[in-house]
Amino acid sequence: MVDMLLVRIVTHDHGEQQSIFLKERGGPRGFPILIGAHEAHEIQRVVTHLEPPRPPTHKLLFDAVTALGARLERIEITDLRQATFFARLVLMAPGATTPVHVDARPSDAIALALRAGCPIHVAQDVVSAAAGEGPPPQSGTPPGGKSPKKPPTPPNDEPPPPKKKRKKE
Repeated sequence: MVDMLLVRIVTHDHGEQQSIFLKERGGPRGFPILIGAHEAHEIQRVVTHLEPPRPPTHKLLFDAVTALGARLERIEITDLRQATFFARLVLMAPGATTPVHVDARPSDAIALALRAGCPIHVAQDVVSAAAGEGPPPQSGTPPGGKSPKKPPTPPNDEPPPPKKKRKKE
């Protein structure tokens, strides 16, 4: 795993896709992740220490974990498949000797990591692929080893919007 830092948040007033940029701690590699507007605004609130009067979802989850006596040890971005990042929370429950892993979207995991002040780790092969140093990790390759013929899309942790159905006339 590679220790990464959040170095930039790019928000657009008109549009649902926002960007965050991660950079290798003490190294040259970095990459963007496209995220949703709500997650970008939550990450921005945490970074700028602006709290709304009522807790947003990420704060609620962080407070619930803390109230149960658990702590967020770190987050891990573990995979990159078909331009989609996958992450997990690594939690330690009170008195536990092994961590609990919870699947999460990278944007949610990063928002929680910033609240907890815990490390952001990214798998070595994901950093290499996302930084343009090599092919994507093998887990994202379809059976037979051939990638589908479609234009590349930027890395993203949001599902594509639903397709609109045409009305029959």
